[in-house]
Amino acid sequence: MRVLLTTLNAKYIHMNLAIRLLYELNRQQHPNLFWKEFTIRQSPEEIAEACSGYDVVAFSCYIWNITQTLKVCEAVKLKNPSVKSLLGGPEVSYEWEPVLQLNYIDYIITGEGEIPFHEFLNRYPQVDEVPNLAFKKEGAIVYSERSVMYDMSNFIGVNPYIQDPVADLYNKVCYIETSRGCPYKCEFCLASLDNNVRYLPMADIKNNLLYLMTHGRVIKFLDRTFNMKRDFTLEVFQFILEHHRPGNVFQFEITADILHPDIIRFINENVPKGLFRFEIGIQTVNQKANLEVSRKQNFEKTKSIIEQVRDKVDLHLDLIVGLPLDYWADIRYSFEEVFKLFAPELQLGFLKFLKGTPVREKSAEHEYRYDPVAPYQIVESKYLSAPELQRIRLLEEALEMYWNKPRALQTLRYVTQQYSSFDFLEQLGAYFNTHCNFHKHDLKDVYRHLFDFAHIHYSNDLYLPELITVEYYLQHKIKPLPLLLPEAEASIKTQLIETHRLNHHKYRYVVLPLSFDWEQWTQKQRLVASNNWLIMEYCGTQKPRTIQVTRELVVE
Repeated sequence: MRVLLTTLNAKYIHMNLAIRLLYELNRQQHPNLFWKEFTIRQSPEEIAEACSGYDVVAFSCYIWNITQTLKVCEAVKLKNPSVKSLLGGPEVSYEWEPVLQLNYIDYIITGEGEIPFHEFLNRYPQVDEVPNLAFKKEGAIVYSERSVMYDMSNFIGVNPYIQDPVADLYNKVCYIETSRGCPYKCEFCLASLDNNVRYLPMADIKNNLLYLMTHGRVIKFLDRTFNMKRDFTLEVFQFILEHHRPGNVFQFEITADILHPDIIRFINENVPKGLFRFEIGIQTVNQKANLEVSRKQNFEKTKSIIEQVRDKVDLHLDLIVGLPLDYWADIRYSFEEVFKLFAPELQLGFLKFLKGTPVREKSAEHEYRYDPVAPYQIVESKYLSAPELQRIRLLEEALEMYWNKPRALQTLRYVTQQYSSFDFLEQLGAYFNTHCNFHKHDLKDVYRHLFDFAHIHYSNDLYLPELITVEYYLQHKIKPLPLLLPEAEASIKTQLIETHRLNHHKYRYVVLPLSFDWEQWTQKQRLVASNNWLIMEYCGTQKPRTIQVTRELVVE
């Protein structure tokens, strides 16, 4: 029997840990077991062609690939009806019956896959006794549900990446698992359904981590709450510090308000800036909404801890739009409070009604409507109308374009001091959507529409046009074409270059008049009115350096 383990990744740089683990655990006993990855951008026919020569094709299924995966299964069955499809993963572990009823789906494994998949390989085609396997037999669905929990000690000596070409690891995101389960019960999250936290053997965690940091670059930990245990966290951090290589980046999902003071101290005393990246799910500042989904969070403590580690750790913060009891005003307040933390990346996500989660089961209680197709995103509720959600979606587009990219950091910091960051981005998103396409534009469009928007909606603000113009010029490595506010006259520019002995043979220059002190703003976030020239020097290989000169020193 030839069996293929496969999945459709969201992007080429992603790697699926599940199929690698299942392959390593079973390959010696089953030499005709293979694995291969595809992406959701590939055509179903192309993938089906690669899968049609096997007896069984096992797909790892998630919300981001289930639609394309089912199309592939159908295409495989059309190409070779004898191929059996086996689905597993979180997307088919709950409410799987409609999927199994499709005539091109043969088997589904629910829940944790190691034991059922091993049993499936050993017993096929007599699979009646395989735990948590659903299949069709004589027109009826057979499902033997049993509580099976994999013993994590079985991972001793298992390196899921040993079969990957070493050269591939450096250019992809490598995922590592050190524990399973989550102690929290957030009702919108599948991890909340498994509160039994189990750890892999530390020796194997270190061995696999060493292998990845030796050959890879970006390493992402899949643990839902990595910092749950102080000693465990410190031991892994210390191991990373002792063995990491240049270019390594390590990403952890943490719960900030339980980050132990010893861990904070360790980070600030030992960790080089940029080595660690923390993903922190704040979701909402509204305590009523948190309690409604069984979520505990102390935002003031979370904010304090973020401030304590931000100089050493890159931060990715998450908010969720659409939680129960979160009205427009609550979302606005949460966004503004979290945006003030100025994390390098702020993700504004929308509530998804994942199969198996309590929030899906209770959806009628809150008058939720959500898309029946994955990723099951909110359409409206008793708290947010569909038009309000659309306005926030456009805000999210603007947030991604101008903050997360990043393209207007100084402008948005200024906006946060003077106005409402939520209102500004919400209005900007609507304006850009009316005048351009969020998914088809060039860099000049990004700044031209931001500039025009500020001119229309904030016409009395003298500083916004200057900030936006500077940010346009700072975005380039090579001197760009003029845009937005005009440069200084040629004679003044020449005088400045000569006075400051700038090398105009080697570099190119842009000179802009400013009515505020750029250095005071960028270094101390203090807006000081002052007439200056800002000189930007382009070398062609990196973003320009800036030189500020008082305007009174130049004869105009």
